[in-house]
Amino acid sequence: MEATVSVIMPNYNCGKNLRETIASVIGQSYKNWELLIVDDCSTDDSVEIIKSFCEKDNRIKLFTNKKNSGAAASRNLAMQEAKGKWIAFLDSDDLWYPEKLEAQIAFMEQNGYCFSYTAYEHIDENNDKMHIVVTGPKKLTKRKMFNYCYPGCLTVMYDAEKVGLIQIPDAIANGENDYAIWLKAIKHCNCYFFPKILAQYRVRSNSLSHKSSKLKLAKNHYKLFKLSEDKSSVSAFFHMLRNLFYGFWKKAIYVKKLK
Repeated sequence: MEATVSVIMPNYNCGKNLRETIASVIGQSYKNWELLIVDDCSTDDSVEIIKSFCEKDNRIKLFTNKKNSGAAASRNLAMQEAKGKWIAFLDSDDLWYPEKLEAQIAFMEQNGYCFSYTAYEHIDENNDKMHIVVTGPKKLTKRKMFNYCYPGCLTVMYDAEKVGLIQIPDAIANGENDYAIWLKAIKHCNCYFFPKILAQYRVRSNSLSHKSSKLKLAKNHYKLFKLSEDKSSVSAFFHMLRNLFYGFWKKAIYVKKLK
């Protein structure tokens, strides 16, 4: 029997794209999954949309935060509730190709890997491809993962039986909490790159990452290492600087504009 995949999905006011994102999970060729959606007090029609899917498919489960708490708290709750051997991540406006889970699990099982990520491409708010593909190093050790957050959140999967339950500080900024999870997972096993485009990352003009200044991003990196990894001020500052350097490296080497 296929092992269960627990799909972790935080949501806040993504009603515009939510139906399509959920449909991309339902459309997976790999059928043994549960989708754990944590709504963070959305003010749009997100909850109604999620409930309509829950009524039709008992693999989809809705949880709601009592107050707006951020993506870190939402992911923590979903990971606490997860029952699957495999943990996968998908934000509520991104998309998976139908073979995503099946192909990635086969890649991991055939090679004995417990932590992996894949290539992905950018799409705009109208679902048009932006002809940008993001890849990464073939093997991420602990050192390389601390250098920079190479894996795209929508592509990551790990074996919960090997990695265990991960929880991160709720105060970690929304743009950093996926990285906080990878930094904890990498302490249990290396992360391997599957060189196939299996997901689509939606670039939104009003997204947090799009609007954040370089200074704010640097501060968030510092806070990540200080709070989540319990680093000293000096060490956190060093890791922040290292992240900034390798961020330029990633864009130069692993972000490709297709002709």
